[in-house]
Amino acid sequence: MQVARVFLSLLSVFIVALPPESSVVLAAFSQSMDSDFTFTLPAGRKECFYQTMKKDASLEIEYQVLDGAGLDVDFLISSPSGHVLYNDYRKSDGVHTVETEDGDYMFCFDNTFSTVSEKIIFFELILDNMEAEGEDPEEWKEYVHGTDMLDMKLEDIMDTMNSVKSRLGKSLQIQTVLRAFEARDRNIQESNFDRVNWWSITNLVVMVLVSAVQVYLLRSLFEDKSKTRT
Repeated sequence: MQVARVFLSLLSVFIVALPPESSVVLAAFSQSMDSDFTFTLPAGRKECFYQTMKKDASLEIEYQVLDGAGLDVDFLISSPSGHVLYNDYRKSDGVHTVETEDGDYMFCFDNTFSTVSEKIIFFELILDNMEAEGEDPEEWKEYVHGTDMLDMKLEDIMDTMNSVKSRLGKSLQIQTVLRAFEARDRNIQESNFDRVNWWSITNLVVMVLVSAVQVYLLRSLFEDKSKTRT
C-alpha cells in the first residue's frame, strides 16, 4: 500500500505538469478490470453469476471455499451458447481461464449435495482485453504537442506508468488471494480449536463419572452390612 501511495503521488505531480488535455487521457489508465466477491451459499442451494464478455478477450476466475463442513463445493462455467467449459466436483479451490466470445458467461457454485452445512465462498474475476469498441490505445498521441519533456519522451513515461500499474495490480491480486487463504486457514484452526475443547470436556466428564463409580464400589466392599443384637 505504501508503494501504491507513492506511485499515486508521483502520478498526480506528473499530471499537473502536463497540459490539461493530456491529464484527461492519463486518468483513463486508472480503470481496473479486476473484481472479487465473498458470499454465503446456504445448504442445498445453487448460486449462479453472469459476466458479459467480448470476442477475443480473456476471463480468469479463481475461487476458494473459506468456511463450511468439508470446505468443498461444485463449480461450473458455461459459454453463451450453454456449453459447459469447466466442471469441478467437491473442490475447495480452483483457477480457470477462458478465451471468450461475445455474450454472457455463466459460472455457478452448487451446494445442493450438502443438506446441513452452508459454505462461505470467495471468488475473483480478472478480465483482459476488454477495451470498448472503437477505443484506440494510441489515442493519447494526438494530444502530444512537443517531442520531449525533461529529456524524456512521453512514450517512455507512458510505458513506465503502464508497467508500474500492471505490477501494482498483480500485487493487489496476490494480496487478495493470500487474504482468502488466511481466512480459510483461520476458520479451520477455529474449528479444530472448538473440537479439541469439546473432546477435552467430554473426557473430563467421563473421568469424573468413572472416579465416582470406583469410589462407590470400594466403599461398598468395606461396608459392614451385618447387624449386631444387644
